[in-house]
Amino acid sequence: MTAGHDTAVVRHRIIVRGAVQGVGFRPFVHGLARELGLAGYVSNDTGGVVAEIEGDPARVRAFRDRLISHAPPLAVVSSVSHRRVPALGAGDFTIRPSRQGRGRTRVPPDAALCATCLAELTDPADRRFRHPFITCVHCGPRFTIVTGLPYDRATTTMAPFALCARCAGEYADPADRRFHAQPVACPECGPRLRLEGGQPPATAEAALARARALLARGAILAVKGIGGYHLACDATDEDAVARLREAKDRGMKPFAVMAADLATARALAPVTAAEARLLAGPRAPVVLLRRPDGFAAGVHLAAGVAPGAPDLGVMLPYSPLHRLLFGLPGDPPGPRVLVMTSANRPGEPIVTDDGRARTDLAPLCDARLAHDRPIHVPCDDSVVRVRADGSVLPLRRSRGYVPDPVPLPFEVPSVLAVGGDLKNAFCLARGRSAWLSQHIGDLGDLATAAAFDRAVAHLGELTGIRPGLLAADLHPRYRSAAWARDHAAGRPLRLVQHHHAHIAAAMADAGLDGTTPVIGVAFDGTGYGDDGAVWGGEIMLADYTGYRRLAHLAYVPLPGGDAAVRNPCRTALAHLRAAGLDRETDLPAVAACGERERHLVERQLERGIACVPTSSMGRLFDAVASLTGVCHRAGHEAQAAVGLEARAAPAMAGCGRPYAFGFHDAPHGGPRILDPAPVLRAVTEDLRAKVPTGVVAARFHHAVAGAVTAACEAARQATGVSAVALTGGVFVNRLLEDACTHALRAGGFTVVRHRAVPCGDGGLALGQALVAARSQGSAPAVAGGEGGDHVPGGARQSGRY
Repeated sequence: MTAGHDTAVVRHRIIVRGAVQGVGFRPFVHGLARELGLAGYVSNDTGGVVAEIEGDPARVRAFRDRLISHAPPLAVVSSVSHRRVPALGAGDFTIRPSRQGRGRTRVPPDAALCATCLAELTDPADRRFRHPFITCVHCGPRFTIVTGLPYDRATTTMAPFALCARCAGEYADPADRRFHAQPVACPECGPRLRLEGGQPPATAEAALARARALLARGAILAVKGIGGYHLACDATDEDAVARLREAKDRGMKPFAVMAADLATARALAPVTAAEARLLAGPRAPVVLLRRPDGFAAGVHLAAGVAPGAPDLGVMLPYSPLHRLLFGLPGDPPGPRVLVMTSANRPGEPIVTDDGRARTDLAPLCDARLAHDRPIHVPCDDSVVRVRADGSVLPLRRSRGYVPDPVPLPFEVPSVLAVGGDLKNAFCLARGRSAWLSQHIGDLGDLATAAAFDRAVAHLGELTGIRPGLLAADLHPRYRSAAWARDHAAGRPLRLVQHHHAHIAAAMADAGLDGTTPVIGVAFDGTGYGDDGAVWGGEIMLADYTGYRRLAHLAYVPLPGGDAAVRNPCRTALAHLRAAGLDRETDLPAVAACGERERHLVERQLERGIACVPTSSMGRLFDAVASLTGVCHRAGHEAQAAVGLEARAAPAMAGCGRPYAFGFHDAPHGGPRILDPAPVLRAVTEDLRAKVPTGVVAARFHHAVAGAVTAACEAARQATGVSAVALTGGVFVNRLLEDACTHALRAGGFTVVRHRAVPCGDGGLALGQALVAARSQGSAPAVAGGEGGDHVPGGARQSGRY
């Protein structure tokens, strides 16, 4: 095509920003320009995709229109700008080499195996038949293999693998699906699969066959996935599951499972249309599926897979290696459901390094299915729950979602918010975008702290953000806050109260700009309060600039702090004592403690020894779980609450009268008090009357929802605000979130719920970042030291509050 020098010819320079690198955007632009007979070029740079197009004005307009409407499946276009430039009389359309440099870009998340690659993987006539690393521009690893910018093969962990002639031809052919697909490879030139442990098979196909046979015989296999190693075993094999649980020191924490296909997933639990789309979509997270009473499971899992849990975490094979692990037609039959859990020792990050896998995982597995493509960025599987209305609540935002940015409701300066100490994820933000990191984990372990350091550096490199402002939790002993102090380097550090950050995260998640405040209901296990107490049952009036504590759960001494968290029966004793109720051994929680332990706890409570006051709703759930005999000793976080939810689920619709909290003014003014004593009294009466545990648990859930509604109604009358944000880790409980949402909406409230970031501490950093940004120039800040404005009594005043 020759554009010529016709005066009707125009040339436009177009810049496309968003997730437009590594998703086939340049080939798409090339094909579109060729189809419309336009000249020019397209190129990647560190800011996105740049194109100049030249030709007939009508065709140039058509090009601009179709640039968004016909974009590749994985592309997310955040903005398109264009301006007219002088025509050059260019005669063709070319793809130019990427421009080097530093800047802000959007590397796409890792994407699950696409249908076209799956068809090739299973086609004996295709040259990539059974190739464990098949990929194209529409699927495969992205974020976990990126080492730098711009996103090209040379800046990924695929750089050492020289393309063979056929792959090089596909990579260079603009008409090919693998044009500039950076992870492209084939059996001749790509990464090599191997089975370690015993005599290694000679070929990748033999390694897979042996791995499948090992799983069928009850072995535990370490499998190198996209973002790290998994430990896998047959989910229907009681002995294998029990052995894996013991090896990982897992306690009673549920395992996630990988089902061979959607039909198999439906045999494990009912799957809604929204859940099916997520399971089979490009993000491919673990989806929590509810297993109702009476469901006739077509596949009977080992009892140790998810003991006592109301939900089953299910995912589908999202990589070609996972798909081959289940076998292709004609292969010997093997397990159709595998336990698939992160490969790590307790408290440590997921293993990605092959050397560490050989040493650290040796005690945990019988063999390792590995390969020689390095994983540059550890990335655990994401976990989500789908609500009844089809909306999604992320519980762990990681593989498949990171590093997609979260849009912000207002402009912010460059800020780094370091999140919390548990379920840590940090946040980098600038302008109208925030980048939450992948799930880092609990920062109590040195290896996890080192992983935090590497992740901050990597995400900073990808986004080009050099933060001039830091934000951290108010807790004086949080490791994340200590990291921020140590790395402040003269920059202001803003300390944000834990539950204020939760509410701000919920507001940002809903796109609220803070022009008007919300009533924030922040329920979780632990958060440092302004008065030094452990908060966690909070009703606040809040925006991004400040908050006022309107109501909270009554303080109860927490005997031994973390010891009480691990032993819900001790928390139950504290709640019974605070409520003025007897502690007789006919109550399961009292009997579970034993005489010596009861004496110790009673002395602690009498003398106030190591007893921090807490308003935590999470601890109240623990107490009721122990009172009802559901859980006295917790081997993992939220075990007691999850067990209580499981018992309540079948009885929610027909449990009769709910219990009711007391609701009264504080003795000396200040926030109103939600008093659990009447609820605890009713619980003990029902238990002694032999009311079924499920009914008691359901009545308690309804009581909490009733208390939330009453507190919000009082807040509305006092403030005129009718928008309520539900946030904090307690709202992972779908029964409670549903009950609160239903009651509040029936009362005329607008309910704000999380949809893009977790309601627990995995979303905390987003709220910290926005509070820090909005308070810049008004709230006190510290640089590398202790600080923060503590207001006795828990009523921090700022802005209109």
